[in-house]
Amino acid sequence: MIFGAHVGVSGGYVAAVDYAVSVGCECMQVFAKSPRQWNAKPLDEAVARAFKDRRAEAGMGPVFVHTAYLINLGSDNDTLWEKSWLALADELARGELLGAAGVVTHVGTTYKRAPEQTAARIARGADLAWAASGANETRLLLENTAAAGTTFGNGPDELGAILGLLDVAAGHVGVCLDTCHAHAAGWDLSTGAAWDDLLGEFETCCGMPIELIHANDCAFGSGEHKDRHAWIGDGTIGLAGFSHMVSDERLRLVPVITEMPGEVPVKDEENLRRLKSLRDGAGGS
Repeated sequence: MIFGAHVGVSGGYVAAVDYAVSVGCECMQVFAKSPRQWNAKPLDEAVARAFKDRRAEAGMGPVFVHTAYLINLGSDNDTLWEKSWLALADELARGELLGAAGVVTHVGTTYKRAPEQTAARIARGADLAWAASGANETRLLLENTAAAGTTFGNGPDELGAILGLLDVAAGHVGVCLDTCHAHAAGWDLSTGAAWDDLLGEFETCCGMPIELIHANDCAFGSGEHKDRHAWIGDGTIGLAGFSHMVSDERLRLVPVITEMPGEVPVKDEENLRRLKSLRDGAGGS
């Protein structure tokens, strides 16, 4: 199991790799555009090439891109739905240019006009985005939610339903498991039993589709549906919960990214140190 962090790119993509190396990242996640805007100028190919070259030089593991927060593939507003899948297509194209292993997205909300068709509507949007993106190597990863409000995709049942309805994107889509979201949604990941239950449900629904983990502790209790990240060991998942994560053979090859509040570089150095300490204690790699 390898560990990394979400890294800012305000100083440029090459500088982002330098920072990632300096805090001990073995993999990394970035934004390919502002997460709060629909549109951005095209990504310069020379910039993307320099980013890939610096990663290779540094021996950095896989990089992941997180999409803008505006995307809602479950929207019942047809204009917003189309805008969302077009934005996702753009994010996938950017991820491909950057050499990303995966592009992570939240899927959106329940389709209010026909809730029973939500998974189909999201799958249709993902299919259209994939077809329009020109992506080939980069995978699309659907992130679970904390099950707050009308959000969709809180766990294996809902994410599995989307995966099972994909057409042209089938075989190119997996899951990003966010530990804070899963804990907030009701899986008490402070316990080994909950980890077994959650992973078992993913295995049953869709053959263990988890290709990335966002390892974030949770500031609130399990089942409270509050998405508030805490440092590893400082929340209600706790060190014991993350020890179960690093010890589970089913997750041994899954990269892990932290998304922590706090000041750089301390937040990243310390959380990566804590995860590596758990891994070393478990005898993992």
